[in-house]
Amino acid sequence: MRNNHQNSVMEPDDEQRFDGIGVSGEITVGTVHIIQSGLGQVPEYTVPSDEIPKEQRRVSKAISKAQQQITRLKVKTNTLNDTTADELRLLLDAHAAMLTSKRMVTGMQTIIAEQKINAEAAVQATVHEIAKGFTKVKDPYLSARLQDIKDVGSRILRQLMQTPYQAFSLIPQGSVLVTEELSPADTALIDPRKIAGFVTQQGGSESHTAIMARSMNLPAVLGVYNLLNSVKSGQAIVVDGELGRVILNPNSVTLNEYSRKTEARRRLNRQLARLRSLPAVTQDKTRVSMQANIELARDIEGALNAGAEGIGLLRTEFMFLNRNTLPNEEEQYNLLKTIIKGMQGRPVTIRTFDLGGDKLPTALDSKYAASANPMLGLRAVRLSIKEQKLFEVQLTAILRATAHGPIQILLPMISSVQQIRQVKHIIKRMTMRLKKRDPALKITIPPIGAMIEVPGAALIADSLAHEVDFFAIGTNDLTMYTLAIDRGDEQVANLFNPLHPAVLRLIQITLEAARRNNKPVSVCGEIAGDPRFAPLLIGLGVRDFSMAWQSIPRVKQRIRALTTGPATRRALAILDQTDEDKVAVLLDDFNEDL
Repeated sequence: MRNNHQNSVMEPDDEQRFDGIGVSGEITVGTVHIIQSGLGQVPEYTVPSDEIPKEQRRVSKAISKAQQQITRLKVKTNTLNDTTADELRLLLDAHAAMLTSKRMVTGMQTIIAEQKINAEAAVQATVHEIAKGFTKVKDPYLSARLQDIKDVGSRILRQLMQTPYQAFSLIPQGSVLVTEELSPADTALIDPRKIAGFVTQQGGSESHTAIMARSMNLPAVLGVYNLLNSVKSGQAIVVDGELGRVILNPNSVTLNEYSRKTEARRRLNRQLARLRSLPAVTQDKTRVSMQANIELARDIEGALNAGAEGIGLLRTEFMFLNRNTLPNEEEQYNLLKTIIKGMQGRPVTIRTFDLGGDKLPTALDSKYAASANPMLGLRAVRLSIKEQKLFEVQLTAILRATAHGPIQILLPMISSVQQIRQVKHIIKRMTMRLKKRDPALKITIPPIGAMIEVPGAALIADSLAHEVDFFAIGTNDLTMYTLAIDRGDEQVANLFNPLHPAVLRLIQITLEAARRNNKPVSVCGEIAGDPRFAPLLIGLGVRDFSMAWQSIPRVKQRIRALTTGPATRRALAILDQTDEDKVAVLLDDFNEDL
């Protein structure tokens, strides 16, 4: 914890607590410094026909200046640490691409001509139109890309309205920035040696601002509703980036509590750091594999530093989104090659694109009508089989990438044996085509696995096992489909429970089928990354875990404290339960005794 607050503490009655989204896991005590964000009122007015070309030129000039600004910012990244610099370069590259996007640039010019409105209003209307496609997206990563669209629009508007970015150089040492929102570009200008942390009213856990905060180890809480109506510059403030809590005017009891919490965190971090090179082995010498779920090459360094033994789930759909064209074979191959080589011989499990539903590439958006229920519609392997040319390009890139390290192919949302057979046929055809194209290529078809994430797949796991080399249980979707609960719907999200007896039974059925057929099986849903569930999964027989790399040290610590026998007995007792509350009590009691 950074203790930067030196002012006198207010009386206990003045303390106020707010909850938001903790995005960094860091804690600080500092002094509030409110910064104004946004552009104020964007002017909107009608322009005469003869002034339309002038407004169009204004937009073109503003875009050009925004591009120059991005070029200058990329040069400045050389002064940042490697991780932060890489994150900002990726962000700036994405923004630069958006500034040349035909949909955005042509859209602004067209709106000016057709609606006869000024440049600022046209920019705002274009951003709003593009953003509409993101508003229904449930995936947190993809919905966070909406902020990128808005940031690019704001960058153009700042040039049109001649509004400078917020300067942080004159802000007092130990300040905690409090604002409506903070763009990633603004975040990159923060000096962590001077600024203690930040809090915003808007933003989510997968936004670029959140990613930047984590890479800079800055305490940060986003999405704190209505905070600006209660806070004043100069107030003492606690920012708990782990719990997502903000405390104004902390009293002495609170300050002592956070002092103890910080010291406990320091001790835990020292213990976890020592686990990096140690295996995940239970007290009775049962070996457990710990792998990472990643999306992009930027995650490799963190995964390796956390002690990941491989990539248990590489999500490839992010290659296809936030762009107007589909990635070609060479682009996909180069991205996969970078990740495989970066893992230095450790295995990489590549999941074929889980697209469709609410994650459809722009290039396919007009081809398929919106589904009444996207999660039950044309998505994942169903879309792959229907869009075979698109699928063939990805599979060809994957097959070429086998030359650079050990990989596996994982198929999402499998629900029938026939789907697997169809995919295997396509893979064989692509292998033959590649060998004809370049006889010198040495291509081996990698192991092929099925994701068990719908109840139907779990119930026919024995049949599926005859067609695949391994299983990966996706507990997030398995829970959703089993309980008919969308955890993105706040009205029913509280009912989403992976400890529901029906979910546990489906996991058990899958594990038993894998054992009978001598096929490895991993768990790659969120429960794999929660230390609370480690005894249950070990007791059920899971020996391969895959999770967000940040979770690996804590789960490994829990596994190393377990003994397989007692965990197995407790798991069997849990499977006998029909009451989900009783399941939770049995699991939590077991954890307390560790």
